[in-house]
Amino acid sequence: METTPFVLDLVLALSAAFAGGMIARKLGLPVLLGYIVAGVVIGPYTPGPIAASERVDLLANLGVGFLMLALGVEFSLNELVRVKRIALLAGGFQIPATILLGFFCGSAFGWSWQASLLLGGAFAISSSIVAIKLLMARGEGNSPQARITLGIGVIQDLSLVPMIALLPALGGAGENLPADVGLALVKAALAIGAVILIGAKVVPRIFDIVARTHSRELFILTVVMIAFGAAYASEQAGLSLALGAFLAGLIVSESEYDAQVLADVIPFRDLFSIIFFVSIGMLVDPIFLWDHILLLLAGIAVLMVGKTLIIGAVLLWVKIDHRTATLTAILLAQMAEFSFILAGQGRHEGLINSEQYGLILGIALGSILLVPFTLQLEPFLTRVAERLPAVARRESELVGIKEPPRQLRDHVVVCGFGRVGTELGAALDRSHIDYAVIDLNAAKIRQIRGRGILALYGDASQETLLERAHVADAKVLAITYPDFVTAQSAIQLAREINPTIRIIARATNEGELGPLEHVGADELVQPEFEAGMEFVRQTLSWCEAPDDQTRDLLETRRLTYYEVEAASS
Repeated sequence: METTPFVLDLVLALSAAFAGGMIARKLGLPVLLGYIVAGVVIGPYTPGPIAASERVDLLANLGVGFLMLALGVEFSLNELVRVKRIALLAGGFQIPATILLGFFCGSAFGWSWQASLLLGGAFAISSSIVAIKLLMARGEGNSPQARITLGIGVIQDLSLVPMIALLPALGGAGENLPADVGLALVKAALAIGAVILIGAKVVPRIFDIVARTHSRELFILTVVMIAFGAAYASEQAGLSLALGAFLAGLIVSESEYDAQVLADVIPFRDLFSIIFFVSIGMLVDPIFLWDHILLLLAGIAVLMVGKTLIIGAVLLWVKIDHRTATLTAILLAQMAEFSFILAGQGRHEGLINSEQYGLILGIALGSILLVPFTLQLEPFLTRVAERLPAVARRESELVGIKEPPRQLRDHVVVCGFGRVGTELGAALDRSHIDYAVIDLNAAKIRQIRGRGILALYGDASQETLLERAHVADAKVLAITYPDFVTAQSAIQLAREINPTIRIIARATNEGELGPLEHVGADELVQPEFEAGMEFVRQTLSWCEAPDDQTRDLLETRRLTYYEVEAASS
């Protein structure tokens, strides 16, 4: 079949990406999956319209350059300093362990040691974007697991730099491999040194000169010139275009113009990276994956199970609570968009062939697609982690309770003692109403216990903790944290223990209202909606609307909102 001209190839790729992204969004899946599937549809291995892969690859290389440039701009040495010890330790142990896991997996597939090592490198990097989006959908965007996930993601993204730097050496591996690897690392070190020198002395002056022209076009042109100039120089030095683009971004990140550069680069990054993901899909042969379905499923299983165990074990070792460690491990048990870049560079260097590249892509896609479903196993895996001997011994000190001086009855059980729970607790103190607290912040638990309040370490989805909080004799259960899955379990368990207890819970979005009401919540609070109601009240007050009219309007709107949204969800 004749290939279409360049412009038509571009239109076909973008149109397919648009359709794939829209469908993925409607299905609640990451849009990059839609872009990759779109590439499969217009690729040479499926019937229908076909785009010329060599022409799309040209644009895809621009996508790689802009992706790595943006990563470099967003990263700075100061950011690395701010990464917590947990992320450094967890990432430092997880990355080599996962590389080893992928190496053994590739060896079991019969791959060369170079290809197996590349598979291990691809295994080691997770998509923090996918993980954070899933957490935000659960209302946990500011949770401990979100912060740890981001921290480990920074370390994983940085590991891509030495991995890419080593690929040319591995591609020409022979009898002098140690010398080749050492030379590659020296080249990378010299490149980074040159980046620091040029970034401090030359680039700021160039930007100053261009900024005085007050021309945005010249500013953008300067950014692109620096980016691809560094990328070309890197490739000529025997490294890679992707590494050069990252180093260019690192140059810019240390200047005062980094925010403006990032704002100008993001549209190019998004556009060309979409084409990059489409080009990835065009290389996927569905028939080949089906013919090698056992290898594909084995690779996905090894990646997801092994990575979950490695990350979970490392986080437990650095004394992260069992639930946060389990949830973070599940979220990061997949491969990232930067794994695609690493695999693509490996294919370019001849470390892997097209079939191996297709299998790596299939494993990556399968893992990303399965993460939303494996999250449903979080309560079960959390209970398994809790029963591990070392975890049980460590957390028994925190879970062990010191009974309050008097028996609790008709009290309030507050699940989650963050900003909302703290305000509720302060109000209960002022009203002289007894309450118990369940929370995962060990320091906060110790502090609350010091005030003579019954405080339990853990999450409210554990029946044992609810019983120790005397839910059977409680009057109210208040679930303040934005964890939909745990809230559902806690409401169900509390209803079984005490059918007459009044339950108020927090819903992070309209879609949670119906399910939480269905399992037994008496009252629900949606923070954004309540903030809107307060804006309405204050604005109407300043506009001198009658107080009774404002009160009736708010009550009617609340009644309508919670009833209608709960019924529709």
